[in-house]
Amino acid sequence: MDKTKSKRVRAVGVIPARYGSTRLPGKSLIPICGKPLVVRVVERARQCAALERVIVATDDERIAHAVTQAGAEAVMTRADHPSGTDRVAEAVQHLEADIVVNVQGDEPLIDPALIGQLVEALAWDPGWDAATAATPILTDEMRQNPAVVKVVWDVSGRALYFSRSLIPFVRDPGKVDVTGLHYRHLGIYAYRRSFLTRLVATPPCATERAECLEQLRALHIGGRMLVVPTDDPGIGVDTPADVAYVERVIRERGLE
Repeated sequence: MDKTKSKRVRAVGVIPARYGSTRLPGKSLIPICGKPLVVRVVERARQCAALERVIVATDDERIAHAVTQAGAEAVMTRADHPSGTDRVAEAVQHLEADIVVNVQGDEPLIDPALIGQLVEALAWDPGWDAATAATPILTDEMRQNPAVVKVVWDVSGRALYFSRSLIPFVRDPGKVDVTGLHYRHLGIYAYRRSFLTRLVATPPCATERAECLEQLRALHIGGRMLVVPTDDPGIGVDTPADVAYVERVIRERGLE
């Protein structure tokens, strides 16, 4: 890699957090080993040296208070945003930043190194508009689960499509080894600032509405999105059982 092509970029991480949640209301404030979930996410994101700032974007005063009480930064945003990406865009509209990373607010063990990888991908190659991540799907149950979003990409790493259905489809299961064939999309995005602005100014497209996947809008408008494979499956918190599981993992790793 020719380091003469590199340049310093300003990158900020934004964690969208709202109080309402269909499966787990108020989950941003649920204690995870004694700390609110959103604070756990902030602490992990702050470990990424590539980010100059980490901000929580919320429409709820309770969440903002919990974040500031922990010594972190929070900004209030509108309550009517249709997606986390729109909330992120509002939060950075007056900030100087070349790259904006949308860090999911329910990933208390997000890998700081992965965040850095996405930022570096955009910093090194101006041809990418955005970058995201994917991890191998290891069980048939996950392959068939519509809540598990799948992604396929080309030889350069450019995302071709995201779907709740199984992609690629295996026509002859008995004749094809599916090991390493299917990947689950991890909901973290690094956006070039100019592309993020363009993205949120564009109405949802037909495929986005059909699949309920906002990232399809980025592909619809011609965005070049890099997919970075990772072996870290991530741990999202969506149910009370997830809370118990992630607390056990935190204790096992000595991260309390």
